[in-house]
Amino acid sequence: MSAPTQTPIRKSLQTEAQYLKGVGPRVAGILAKVGLHTVGDVLYHLPRRYEDRRNIPPIHEARPGDWVTIRGQVMGVQANSAKRGIVIVKVPVTDGRSTIVLTWFNQPWQKKKFETFRGEVMAYGQVKEGAWDLEMNSPECELIGEDDDPADFARIVAVYPLSEGVPQGLVRRAVDSALDHYLECVEDPVPEPVLRKYGLRPLKWSLSQIHQPIDEKARLEARKRLVFDEFFIVQLTLALSRAQTHHEIGLAFPIGEERDQLWKDIHKIFPFEMTPAQSRVVEEIWKDMEAPHPMNRLLQGDVGSGKTAVAACAMLAAVRAGYQTAIMAPTEILAEQHYASLSQLFEPIGIETVLLVGKHSAATKKKAYEHTESGKASIAIGTQALIQEGVKFKKLGLIVVDEQHRFGVVQRAALREKGMGNPDVLVMTATPIPRTLTMAVFGDLDLSVIDELPPGRKPVKTHWKQLSDRQSVYEGVRKLIAEGRQAYFVCPMVSESEKALALAAEELYARLTVQVFPDLRVGLLHGQMKAKDKEKVMEQFRAHDLDILVSTTVIEVGVDVPNASVMVIEDANRFGLSQLHQLRGRVGRASIQSFCILVSDAKTDEARARLETIASTNDGFKIAEEDLIQRGPGELIGTKQSGNLGIKIGDLVQDGKMMEVARQAAIDLVKLDQTLSRPEHSGLLARASRKRASGASIAVS
Repeated sequence: MSAPTQTPIRKSLQTEAQYLKGVGPRVAGILAKVGLHTVGDVLYHLPRRYEDRRNIPPIHEARPGDWVTIRGQVMGVQANSAKRGIVIVKVPVTDGRSTIVLTWFNQPWQKKKFETFRGEVMAYGQVKEGAWDLEMNSPECELIGEDDDPADFARIVAVYPLSEGVPQGLVRRAVDSALDHYLECVEDPVPEPVLRKYGLRPLKWSLSQIHQPIDEKARLEARKRLVFDEFFIVQLTLALSRAQTHHEIGLAFPIGEERDQLWKDIHKIFPFEMTPAQSRVVEEIWKDMEAPHPMNRLLQGDVGSGKTAVAACAMLAAVRAGYQTAIMAPTEILAEQHYASLSQLFEPIGIETVLLVGKHSAATKKKAYEHTESGKASIAIGTQALIQEGVKFKKLGLIVVDEQHRFGVVQRAALREKGMGNPDVLVMTATPIPRTLTMAVFGDLDLSVIDELPPGRKPVKTHWKQLSDRQSVYEGVRKLIAEGRQAYFVCPMVSESEKALALAAEELYARLTVQVFPDLRVGLLHGQMKAKDKEKVMEQFRAHDLDILVSTTVIEVGVDVPNASVMVIEDANRFGLSQLHQLRGRVGRASIQSFCILVSDAKTDEARARLETIASTNDGFKIAEEDLIQRGPGELIGTKQSGNLGIKIGDLVQDGKMMEVARQAAIDLVKLDQTLSRPEHSGLLARASRKRASGASIAVS
């Protein structure tokens, strides 16, 4: 093994890995395959699991299937060539009472290792039943010399995440060297009072014990500290962002003087009484709008909880204060839905709304642009078309972003730049997000939750039917349509391809139209259709000119047809929990009893668990928590986004309470030192600054 030609003048965590004792340039090149370039990379390359090698039974007590450490005398070595030139090396080992055979395949160097050795050996691996004796295939082993301590082998051993061609032993050797010679370079950025308050171990001790734990208790304490560090930096970054927003100068809407009149207008324009939860959230938003700093609030609510009505109250307050409002939706269908409902609310009281979507004719766009720029239109509703260069506002004061997780930071910032100074921002999502994920991803936003549904809404009855029950499902749908209701049929999720989804929808449409419901009015909607055709179909369904709408998941969000009372989801096992809940939310939007039918022969335990969960509850937040457990945070927010959070050892399911602890610790620290400018916080500020610089838009699917 080659050694480095020189040693670094000053040791630090930025020292190249090649300078670690026993590494050198050649081995450093191998370590680079798993991203280990510096000593710091090596120290923070954390184990993915552990092998407990402290169990050393007598050989005769070892049983096939057990993972154990054995200790015994080497009796000899054999090397035989099998078929295709594979060399099999066998080393029988005895403890004086029984024998086990250590076996390696295609590792001829093992023969050389044991040819002249007849001393003691320790080996760890899985015991198997051999032809004559017990066997242990490809074990890790250590020859015991006079000066060797067997406890160095019989311990809890870390197993690291690797890539092809990088041996465990090589990484362990690098880690051991880093711990022996560079642990002193680790500086603990977390203040001592924080460590004491939350019962956390020092960082150096924790790094040592996460790699080389003396026992399970020490490993768990080390992990607790490192999980806290990951979550704490995420929460500090969010807390600093929140504090910065609160120090910016905002518009300070004069709502206090107009509050009574605003509520009178609201009672006038809405044909229903707001729920206590809606009224509470409206007041939370208005309080933010009155504040001298810009609002940055997330509005969460389950499907059908009335988020759009709450947003309309915020828009009304902005318009009455002399400002314009923009609402950005992720799809044209949802933008059109918002335009239909908001124009119906606002135009009778003299507030003009315009729709800005890409499909409009040049003349229509020109008129909408002119009315927006002149201030004649108080509310502009659209998709990403709102952030195009041609769109100008006279006095934009409030931005509402619907389904906020579908937009990136750049898109939201581009819209905000069109505002007056620092416009208020209200972001909404109909996708219930687990509490721990909300804290991790949206912690820079103040949170409002509508936690009740409007009165009179009946929970949607959800049934899981086998494919063989399709005929009875069709009969049930026909009966409801005869009673004057309408139905959705959602086609199977055959792939992520829009083209493949469109073909699946067309196939289902043809089957239902020709074979199942030839006497009923059936429409088709999918993402590959032209915008004007999609709009026409939706208008026909809203007007009850269609009995059944066959669709892809393009109807997942925002479509509101109160008369539709049954949702049939074909091959429901192909959909995720949150998607099934969103689709179910298209029905149950009136006082009539609605139904969701999941048609599926679920083959896997995971698919059955999803369908059982969705059939057992209508609570979107319970479903979101279960989705987090079943899919894990990596899938829910995406691998890339999970990496941007900087979470490697922490688990948003397992460590939810620690996320809350870290959030509170971050809030307390930023209250104490709003910019982390004190010398003792310099390490935390550096880490938080790096994280903010590398921050990305996080998408919850």
